[in-house]
Amino acid sequence: MSERFPMTPAGHAAMKSQLHKLKNVDRIANSRAIEVARGHGDLSENADYSAAKDEQGLIEAKIRDLEAKLTLAEVIDPTKLSGTRVKFGATVTIEDSDSGETHTYAIVGEHEADIKRGRISIGAPLARALIGKEPGDSVTVQSPKGRRDYEVTKVEWLDVQPLEEVVP
Repeated sequence: MSERFPMTPAGHAAMKSQLHKLKNVDRIANSRAIEVARGHGDLSENADYSAAKDEQGLIEAKIRDLEAKLTLAEVIDPTKLSGTRVKFGATVTIEDSDSGETHTYAIVGEHEADIKRGRISIGAPLARALIGKEPGDSVTVQSPKGRRDYEVTKVEWLDVQPLEEVVP
C-alpha cells in the first residue's frame, strides 16, 4: 500500500479539474486527431499519426498519474486547524535573522507548491525545518545561498487559494 499524502482542498479541486479536462477535452481532441491522421493513408510513414499516438500515450499517462494521486490524497482543510505549532496547512511568517526581511509561506502538498505564490511543499527543506516550531522559535536552513537563520514570527490557519492548474 502506498503512503497517503496531504493536500489542501484547493489543490485537490485543481487536480480533479485537470483530470476532468484530460478525460473530457484532451482525450476527445486527441482521438479526433488520430482519426484524421488515419485518413491520410499509410500509417507507417504518417508523421501526424505518430505524433497523435505519442500524444495519446502522454494523455493516458497523465490521467493514470492524477487518478493515483487523487486516490492517495489526504485532503486537509487548513481553516479547520488551529494551534501555534507549524504543521501541514499552516501559513507561516518568518523573519530572516540577518536581513530582517519577512516572508510568508503556506505549507502545502508536493503538487501544490509554487514558491512565487508563497507555497512551499511539505517536503521542502524550509518546511521540514519549520514543522513543530512556534512563534519565537529559530530555524537554520541550508539554502542555495548558504545557511540561513530565520525566526518564526506568526502561524496562521488560512484558506489556500486554488492554483489554475496543478502540475502532475
